[in-house]
Amino acid sequence: MGSASLYLASGISFLDEEGAVFQGMLDGWAMQQRGGRNLKAKSVAAGLARVRDFHRFTGEWPWKWTTGDFDEWMMHLVSVKRLAPSTIRTYQHPIRMFCKYLCSAHYGWVEECLNRFGTHPVQVCHEWNSVAHLQEYEGRPGRRPLTRKEVQMLLDRADGVVEDCLAARRKGALPAYRDATLLKVLYAWGLRISEAVSLDVTDFYANAHAPELGRYGMLQVRNGKSSAGGAPKRRSVVSLLPWAVEAVEDYVENVWPGVRAGQSNALWLSERGTRMRSRELQDRFAALRDELGLDGELSPHPLRHSYVTHMIEDGLDPAFVQQQVGHAYQSTTAIYTAVSSDYANKLMRQALNRTLGTVEATGGML
Repeated sequence: MGSASLYLASGISFLDEEGAVFQGMLDGWAMQQRGGRNLKAKSVAAGLARVRDFHRFTGEWPWKWTTGDFDEWMMHLVSVKRLAPSTIRTYQHPIRMFCKYLCSAHYGWVEECLNRFGTHPVQVCHEWNSVAHLQEYEGRPGRRPLTRKEVQMLLDRADGVVEDCLAARRKGALPAYRDATLLKVLYAWGLRISEAVSLDVTDFYANAHAPELGRYGMLQVRNGKSSAGGAPKRRSVVSLLPWAVEAVEDYVENVWPGVRAGQSNALWLSERGTRMRSRELQDRFAALRDELGLDGELSPHPLRHSYVTHMIEDGLDPAFVQQQVGHAYQSTTAIYTAVSSDYANKLMRQALNRTLGTVEATGGML
């Protein structure tokens, strides 16, 4: 799978030999990623695009690439395109993996290139000229959790849009109601955007330990963020905010039947009758954000950060919150947490009280 012999017959010359070999390399690498490593088609296509970008920049074939070529490309991306470090890494990783594939003895490209061109590919991206992943979070600083007041303002204004449509007797009340409920779900269950728009009505089910929440005591997230080469991760999220449960129940019983398309169980439907897309949610959030005068850097995803922060502030066990949002590591949950000054002061007071109590008990000795 992905070997040179599958794409280039031995001893055969091509009219465009360099181009044919390069295309064979790309096809072989794509097969190795899709078949052997089970990566998503979207990820494979993105990697191939980066390799082609590097080829166009250098004007050279992979068996002639040098570390100097790669360094010049990185300088161009940093100084001319001014890409962020996290974006730079998305350019570097495919080149590293493509060169690793070409240099592997398992696939025969080194021998093929030696026979045809008298030279062979080498690794041009290594630890000395690539961006190290030194921080867990490398997003824009403005992408912070919303405060409780900001969350309330956002949700209230989303509800207000529904009321405005109804009062003016104009179209748009049902989509506005959908959007208002979707924003509540995004925050109240700590979901990623892709997870939220992928929900079906049947993803909610009863929790025997919270019968007062009816059939909305648990939420099954079926399209969680996957690891490289893996299927979407599933998790069950406990419903913790009764007011959000009431909002979803009202939407499902009174609004959803009127917008449902055929036999679809999709919870959020567009005006065209198709499942709502992430872009539509982002646009709706941006309109509300700008109307309220909130920070322009804010997006729907920080509502998930807000959920983590507010649950921690309310005293929930961080390990439980980690399970709720589907983080593999506690450190990831920690970087999402930006506790308020009131909560920080409360912790400081508790720590001081413990310290002062210890000092008093030991007669002034720590």
